[in-house]
Amino acid sequence: MLLRATKRPLELTEVPAPAAKDGQLRIRVECCAVCRTDLHVVDGELPDPKMPLIPGHQIVGTTENGDRVGVPWLGWTDSTCVYCRSGQENLCDRALFTGYTLDGGYAESVVADERFCFPLPAGYTPEEASPLLCAGLIGYRAYAMAGDARRIGFYGFGSSAQILVQIARAEGREVFAFTRAGDEAAQQFAREMGAAWAGGSSQAPPVELDAAIIFAPAGALVVEALRRVRKAGVVICAGIHMSDIPSFPYELLWGERVIRSVANLTRQDGVKLFEIAKTTRIQTKRTLYSLERANEALAALRDGRITGTAVLQIGASH
Repeated sequence: MLLRATKRPLELTEVPAPAAKDGQLRIRVECCAVCRTDLHVVDGELPDPKMPLIPGHQIVGTTENGDRVGVPWLGWTDSTCVYCRSGQENLCDRALFTGYTLDGGYAESVVADERFCFPLPAGYTPEEASPLLCAGLIGYRAYAMAGDARRIGFYGFGSSAQILVQIARAEGREVFAFTRAGDEAAQQFAREMGAAWAGGSSQAPPVELDAAIIFAPAGALVVEALRRVRKAGVVICAGIHMSDIPSFPYELLWGERVIRSVANLTRQDGVKLFEIAKTTRIQTKRTLYSLERANEALAALRDGRITGTAVLQIGASH
C-alpha cells in the first residue's frame, strides 16, 4: 500500500521486491500493526517523509533463514554522533525511521538493518507480537520515565495503554485511565484490561497521581494531567506529534513537577520490553484487516473507532 502524496489515500500497487544490501535482512511480512504515527505521516503532520512511501513500522515477519523478527520505528542510526555514543541513539540527528524515511511494512516484504531487528519472544503469534513493536516499545520508554510511581494516569487508552496497564499491574502499580468525555466503551475496555479507575479526561481521579503519561496527541491534556499529579510528579508526553499545549498558570508546574517528552526508542528499550514479555504474558485486543483495507484501518483509527490495535494481516497463517 503506497503513499504517493500526503493527505491522499494509500494505493494498492505492485512494486519490485526489495533487495537486501550488506547488513540488511529481507523479511517476508506476516503482519504490521497500525500506529497513530502512521496517521501523522499520511495526514502530513510529520515533515519530509520519503516519497513515494510504504508506511508501517510495527512489523513482524520471517527472514530468508526462517527466523521470526520484529522491525520497529527506529531503522538506522549513524552510530558515531554524540547521541549514539552516549546511549541516546533515539536522538541521532541522522536517524532513519521505518515507514517514514524508510519503506515499511504495509507490503508483502521489506528490508531492514539487521542491527535494528528484534528476535521475538516465543509463544506470541505474529498478530499478538506486532503491537509490541511500537505501541509497546514507545509506551515502555514512557513508562520507564515514570520511575517508581505507584499511581499512574494514562491519558488516552489505546494500543500503548492496553499493553502498559498489564505491565504496571504485574509490578503492583495502579493505573487510572482517562478517555474522551462520554466514551464509556473505552472506559469499560480500560477497566477490563486492569485499570483501577476510568473516566473522562477532565474528571478528577479518586487519588492524587504520582505520574501521568499522555498517549493522545492533544496538548490540552498536558494541562489536565498537571492538575492531577502531586508535587514532584511527572507528566510524560509519549507521542511524536501533539497539538499545541495551551498556556497555564505557573502554579500547576510549581512544586517541582516535571514535563517530559519521549522521542523514538533505543534498542535497549526493546531488549527490556521483550524480557518482560517472556514472564508477563501481554494480551492485546486487536481488529484485523487485510493489506488492501489499510485505508479503512487508518480511517477507523483517525475517527476513534478502534478499540485496542488495528493489525494488517499480510502473510501470516490464519
